[in-house]
Amino acid sequence: MIVRAVILDFDYTLADSSQGTIRCINHALVGLRLPPTTPEMAKQTIGLSLPDTLTFLVGAPSPSQVERFTRLFLEMSERVMVAQTVLLPGVSDAMAQLRRRCLSLAIVSTKYRRRIEAVLEREGLYNMFEVVIGGDDVAQPKPAPEGLLLAASRLGLEPAYCLYVGDSLTDAEAARRAGMPFIATLSGVTLPDALAAYQPLGLIPDVGALPTWLSEQQIDLCAPKTECANQ
Repeated sequence: MIVRAVILDFDYTLADSSQGTIRCINHALVGLRLPPTTPEMAKQTIGLSLPDTLTFLVGAPSPSQVERFTRLFLEMSERVMVAQTVLLPGVSDAMAQLRRRCLSLAIVSTKYRRRIEAVLEREGLYNMFEVVIGGDDVAQPKPAPEGLLLAASRLGLEPAYCLYVGDSLTDAEAARRAGMPFIATLSGVTLPDALAAYQPLGLIPDVGALPTWLSEQQIDLCAPKTECANQ
């Protein structure tokens, strides 16, 4: 097996934005004159599109409710999301190790790209990623494969040469539809058995464990030395 790039989900894979998400969801629900949800329920929606988030929380919203929920969520998100997003432990070191192995890095998320980039800039990681695809860059969010296929295309690679790392069933299904090998992390709220049902290449506790996991596999990771600026 040959892997030339690692594409990663953002929320619950690289970062924890749960506090900001809870605040945005409840701001939008109250604006719709609906009761606020619990932190536990809100966390279950992380990684879903905003229409799917509202559907998960209230059942069958009307188109006008979806439109207003989206507007109110984004209104609050502009104020709090970046400030209330923190990197998960071990992420910075893991990304540095992957870059030293000549792997290209990318992110595909349902979160708006500018928010992802703002967090990466703040944490000094922006230059490590060659491609960032946010939910605002695609017509169909995950689990549709559009974002993953777009990232692979911008990296100049076939999907089979990219490894997608994520924490949710949405991530697993997106990788399946894109024809991209998948590694599941347990850093989110999805149960291990549910992720294992997708038969990922690996099931790791968090992204910090990814470099070690890759070292233990029989995978060709690096481009030829003449093509690798990190040699």
